[in-house]
Amino acid sequence: MNSEKENLQSQNIASKSLFYRFSQFVGFLLGARVFVAVLLTFALYVSTFFLFNQEESLRNFVFDFKVHGIIFCTVLCILAGGIINQFYDFEKDHIVKPFRTRIQSFIKQKYFLYAYLTLSITSLGVAWMISYRVFIFFLIYQFFMWYYSHKLSRILIVNNLTFVSLTLYPFFGMMVYYETFSMKVFLMAIFLFLMLLCIDIAKDTLTKSVDKAFGYTTIPNYFKGKTTKLILISLLMIAMAVSMKIIVRTNVWGFMSDYFAVGLFVFISCIYFLLNDSRRSKFITLNILRLWVFIGIIAMLLNGIESKL
Repeated sequence: MNSEKENLQSQNIASKSLFYRFSQFVGFLLGARVFVAVLLTFALYVSTFFLFNQEESLRNFVFDFKVHGIIFCTVLCILAGGIINQFYDFEKDHIVKPFRTRIQSFIKQKYFLYAYLTLSITSLGVAWMISYRVFIFFLIYQFFMWYYSHKLSRILIVNNLTFVSLTLYPFFGMMVYYETFSMKVFLMAIFLFLMLLCIDIAKDTLTKSVDKAFGYTTIPNYFKGKTTKLILISLLMIAMAVSMKIIVRTNVWGFMSDYFAVGLFVFISCIYFLLNDSRRSKFITLNILRLWVFIGIIAMLLNGIESKL
C-alpha cells in the first residue's frame, strides 16, 4: 500500500512539474510575443522578395545570407522589444490581459530581463558581423523600442506614431538596402502606416479606462468619444483615397489590385461599425483591420508567385 501511494505521489509531482515547465514555456512565448514576431518575419520575407527585390531570382535570394542575417536580427529585436514592453506594462496587463499575465507569472521577471539582454546583445553581435551600418541601424532600433516602452508609450499621439514607426522600421531598412524608391512603394507604405495607426487607436479605445488609471495618455482617454471616432473615420477615408490612388496611378495588378479594390468596401464597413458607438463594434472594427493587414500579406505573396511563374 505504501509503495502504491508513493508511486502515485511521485506521478502527481512529475505531472505538476511537467505542467509547470510547459506553463513557463508558454509564458515566455506570450511575454516575448513570439507569434507577433513570426507574423512580422513572414511579412518581411514576402515584402523583401516580392516588393523590394523583384529583380533577383529565388536562388540568389535564398543564398543571400546578408539579407537573412538582417531579418534574423530583426526577429531578435522584435522578441526583445516584446519582453521589455511587457516588463513595463506588467501592472496594466494584469487587468487588460489577465490570462496572459497569469501564464507569465510562472516565470520570474528577472528571467525575462535576462532573455531581453541576451536577445539584444545577440542581435547587435550578428549585426556587427554583417556591417557597422547594420549595427547602427539595429542599435537605433533597440534604443527606441526600449524608450517607447519606458517613456513614449505614455505620451499623447507620440505613443501611436512611435509604435507604428517601430513596426515599419525593418521594412524601411529593407527598402533602403535594395534602394527601392518608387511611387508604388511610397503609396503602399502610407497605406500600411494608416492601417496600423487605425489599429493602434482602435485598440486604445478598448482599454481607455485602464490606460488612464496607469498614466497612459492615449487619444481615446484624452479626447471625447466623438473626437476619437472622427479621427478614426478620417484616417480610414484617407486610406481609401490612397487605395484608389494606388489602383489608378501605379502598376498594381492581379491579387494586389483586387486587395485594394475590395479594401474600399472593408473600410466602409469599418466606418459603419464605428458609427455604432459600442464596445462590440469597436472590437469588430479592430479585428477586421487586423485581418485585412494579414490578407494583404497573403495577397502580396500570391501576386508575387504569379509574377514569378
